[in-house]
Amino acid sequence: MKVIAFNRTLQGSGASRRLRTSGQTPGIIYGGAEAPVMIALDGNALYHALKKEAFHGSILDLEIDGKSQQVLLRDFQMHAYKQLVLHADFQRVDATSKMHKKVALHFVNADVSPAVKLHGAIVSHVLAELEISCLPADLPEFITVDLSNIDVGHSIHVSDLALPKGVTAITHGQNLTVATAAVPAGHVAADATATAAAAEGAAPAAAAAAKPAAKPKK
Repeated sequence: MKVIAFNRTLQGSGASRRLRTSGQTPGIIYGGAEAPVMIALDGNALYHALKKEAFHGSILDLEIDGKSQQVLLRDFQMHAYKQLVLHADFQRVDATSKMHKKVALHFVNADVSPAVKLHGAIVSHVLAELEISCLPADLPEFITVDLSNIDVGHSIHVSDLALPKGVTAITHGQNLTVATAAVPAGHVAADATATAAAAEGAAPAAAAAAKPAAKPKK
């Protein structure tokens, strides 16, 4: 994705406020061997770009004065109630160095899993994103979590994920839970009530069948 930015010379809260009033958003580029660079971006374009998942998880081509460099969005601040981006931070990318990045998880095939089809269970997403390590060229936009085999009482962990080539999950020694499947408490209670009622109904019938027939009167 391409991002257009402009050099920014004035700093301070007053300068940033005037920049936002003019429809622009202050930002910064840092990292690598070069010094940090203060930039300004089109506020409206940035606001709409932030709504796209790819903008958060992809290598961005940031252009300043006709020169392009590869960066990652590292942070941004939004106004408390206005549709306004207050600031954005971008980090330069080194194609030869591995990077750490949080990537969104996409959950698929829950509707065909045994948990849902056979037991009416609910699949809960424990994690929404996963921190990974990889070279910039291997950075995935998202990671797919296949739920087709999950059953009631079972969980999917990070070790169960099929990660793209060159991508390693950063879990700090823990096999983190990604998703779980469980039958709702109300559903369990309803099934138990129905089973009990069926058992109660079957008892008199069984007793009647077991009772010996009355002898005919002489």
